[in-house]
Amino acid sequence: MIEQETVCLRKLGKTRAGEVKLGRWLANEKVTKEELGHYICERSRSLVSNRHVLAIQDTTQLNYVSKENRIKGLGPLGNGTTCKGFLLHAMLIVDAQANTCLGLAGLKSWVRDPREKEKRKSRVYRNRCLEEKETFRWVEMADTAKELLSECEEVTFVADRESDIYEKWARIPDSKTHMLVRSNQDRRLTNGMKLTAYVDQLEAHYSYEVDVSPKPGKRIARKAKVTLRFGQVEIKKPVEGIDRKALSSLRLHVVDVRELNETSGEEEPIHWCLLTTHEIKTTEQALQIVSWYCQRWHIEQFFRTLQKQGLKVESSQVETVEALMKLVTVACCAALQIMQLTLARHGKDQLASVVFNENEKKLLSKLQKTLEGKTEKQKNPYPEGMLSWAAWIIARLGGWKGYKSESPPGPITMYDGLKRYQSIYEGWTLLDVCIE
Repeated sequence: MIEQETVCLRKLGKTRAGEVKLGRWLANEKVTKEELGHYICERSRSLVSNRHVLAIQDTTQLNYVSKENRIKGLGPLGNGTTCKGFLLHAMLIVDAQANTCLGLAGLKSWVRDPREKEKRKSRVYRNRCLEEKETFRWVEMADTAKELLSECEEVTFVADRESDIYEKWARIPDSKTHMLVRSNQDRRLTNGMKLTAYVDQLEAHYSYEVDVSPKPGKRIARKAKVTLRFGQVEIKKPVEGIDRKALSSLRLHVVDVRELNETSGEEEPIHWCLLTTHEIKTTEQALQIVSWYCQRWHIEQFFRTLQKQGLKVESSQVETVEALMKLVTVACCAALQIMQLTLARHGKDQLASVVFNENEKKLLSKLQKTLEGKTEKQKNPYPEGMLSWAAWIIARLGGWKGYKSESPPGPITMYDGLKRYQSIYEGWTLLDVCIE
């Protein structure tokens, strides 16, 4: 899939027979997206033992508006558009200390019911129990992932604002399971104040500069000076649409990061109000929470690799949405490999066997000799057999020059390198056949 740079069945199958075989496999009702997702996630189990992991959740929309007349079963998407497609929710596992990508802990794809789109705005929908709402995915996946991550030393579920759900705060945390979520609501506190007003009156403990990454059409790259506040809060149970068995209040810690400087144009200044079950008593602990929340960027890169600038799953012309969701689930495995290589670039403790088999590692070793320069600065600095060693080679194949003064290789560079590597590997494995 990476080598062909496509999810087109004709190109993936390589021959007419291969295309038909792949199409039949995707159409087979005995092959389910749930089983495929379970297999991909189970591979992570052996890699998480005795670690503190960040389990990062998010949802993306896969838009097939240009093919909606060809693909059967698509549903409406959000954001006030008339586009059709389906939704994908994923959970990426990252080592909290080493910042290496360990795998996936959950995959869920579904088609939104057209009849539910308007109901979601009604008060009746808001008063439904959580299990009947689409937002239940945040709680359901975290709860399911706890079993897969049971051998971890500690788990922190990290998510953006949509995951700020009272029932999730009430159900998921335990003695070794924590949550870290950006606040989405100005919650009522037991002291009679609202969350925003309480945070505003907290003392600013620390000021520092952060690098703001660019977002096309939204913000430019810049340095932002921010202040740090933190404290403890006790949030009250909401009045409507909440599990009656939930506790009347919950104690959490809050970390508030806000930009001091005025921004130009319509660009909004940085403001993160982070809620967590981790105890925070010092500035160092608060900064650690901010650092962990910043790792949420990895799942956005995962989706970016899957969609627009990598595997381009939205270009597929599979004719049914069920087959399409299976194909996207398989593509998630390829996107995961790219993320593992991207996060291995800093020389952490993963073995190359996480991504490559023995024959593939032999070819990597041979390719390294053609990619290294004469000076020490142009040589692979990582021990052979480590994933960081393999990532250096793949990045060089992807066009990275290998100098520390350059920006580190990102997912797209790794994708380009892996694509080139797999083309070389295919030719290398045919060598014996050609000689015969």
